[in-house]
Amino acid sequence: MSNPSFAELTAAIAAGDLVPFLGPGVLADVVNLEDQSPMPADSDSLIIAMNNGRPMAPRLMYEFPRAAMDVELKRGRSAVNRFLTTLYSKKQWSRAALHEWLGATRPHFVIDINRDLQLQRSYDDTPHLLITGISRIGGTDFRYKLFHYDGEGYTEIRNEEANVALPILFKPLGTPVPEEHYIASDADYVDYLTELMGGFSIPGFLKEYRKGKQYLFLGLRMTRDTERMLLSDITYASPEEKGWALIAEPTDKERRFCKRQGIGIIETDLKQFLAEVN
Repeated sequence: MSNPSFAELTAAIAAGDLVPFLGPGVLADVVNLEDQSPMPADSDSLIIAMNNGRPMAPRLMYEFPRAAMDVELKRGRSAVNRFLTTLYSKKQWSRAALHEWLGATRPHFVIDINRDLQLQRSYDDTPHLLITGISRIGGTDFRYKLFHYDGEGYTEIRNEEANVALPILFKPLGTPVPEEHYIASDADYVDYLTELMGGFSIPGFLKEYRKGKQYLFLGLRMTRDTERMLLSDITYASPEEKGWALIAEPTDKERRFCKRQGIGIIETDLKQFLAEVN
């Protein structure tokens, strides 16, 4: 599988054939405007932020969902949700360079497995559809909510009301706006991933739209099982050559996973990519 040039990648994104898939690394340059501290986005930094700036026990530091499950068992699910909402919607953050680029290019479909608001704010002056993941909620067989943004605010809609000509923002792990729903703890992931594999975490129109699409994985390391499972199921129905990942120094584990998934590795970092496409 040969690697395309950055110009070819951006042209494919503009044409809607290549879908940006965003991981925690796209937020690496984001800082708190008050104290210049970095935004917690990856597993370790989220755990430390959730524990008031201190590491948790080694077995809990393994992965954020495990640490979130521990907090949920001790203090309730609402404690985890409050932490994420306060972190991402009650503080003022600088803009990520990648999100500035997305705001200028406006891809038709973007997948973002972060829980912050940067992607939505890249489209805040443009009508769009927002799909957010939910879990452990009664009264529905589905594990998502669908919203229409009219340029000023969000309204929950049914699938048949969706205007698929609008940009589609898919945030499977949730967001604080317009409603606070998150996939965070182990229990959330078990419920969400089970229904994702069964086809109940993605709207029908998106299942059709994603057929044949390729993906550009940005800021996403392929080392954690939960993120690898999300990637595999969300990108179902992609071609044999699924797309490309920007990974500056891939591990052997990442190389093996990408080979199985049909993902070509472009050994560069996000900064170099943005320097060439801007």
